[in-house]
Amino acid sequence: MRRVNWGDERPDKPRRGRWSQAEISLLRDWYGLREIDAIARDLRRTPSSVRRMAESVFRSATRIGPWTSQEVQKLKQYLGGTTDEVLARILGRTPGEVQKQILELGRIQHSGRWTRDETRRFKRIYGSRSDDHLAVIFSRSVTAVKRHAESLRLAKDKAFLKRLQGRGTTRMPRWSKQELEMLERLYPSTPNLEIAAKLERSVKSVVSKAHHLGLKKEMERLREMGRQNVSQRYGPRT
Repeated sequence: MRRVNWGDERPDKPRRGRWSQAEISLLRDWYGLREIDAIARDLRRTPSSVRRMAESVFRSATRIGPWTSQEVQKLKQYLGGTTDEVLARILGRTPGEVQKQILELGRIQHSGRWTRDETRRFKRIYGSRSDDHLAVIFSRSVTAVKRHAESLRLAKDKAFLKRLQGRGTTRMPRWSKQELEMLERLYPSTPNLEIAAKLERSVKSVVSKAHHLGLKKEMERLREMGRQNVSQRYGPRT
């Protein structure tokens, strides 16, 4: 995450006065994807100051007519990560136009294998979006979204669940002695996805517990992970 260098200013005192171009650039990147309080904290501005500047930065004439491909991609980027009001402000459309476009996108579904790029983005945003929104973003059915998440052993973020119908108190079962022993035995040399499947837990839960126990991957496993990441990003060499 990019941060602004505040120099010698007091870190606990909110900044006042004119916004710098660096601050506005960060606001453009973060607005709609992060909570206002979090943006205010990292920019060392008050939440009210962030809201006022966002209204100014994203103020534009309301667009009408057909949606461009760039607008649709931007809609999918923010969908599920913010309120309809903020989404409409970012896109320069009315909330009604935004809802109409979301309904249209929801009617488009395709099947088949998930591409590497789709899976990479799916892993990145799954924890903070609802399955309904993910179905629209990836033009898949909700069932396909659930199946893909299960195959990757993904889980929703606790902060997201807390916002969603107050379900943040849901907890995974406590780790048993046998599970901990299996984790300690497998973690150094076994892929996290495989460990998660054996333990019937999410990959995030496996990684978190391993970190808590101070477990590390063996060097050869780290090299293999690096080769796999390169292969997934660039494909097989010819």
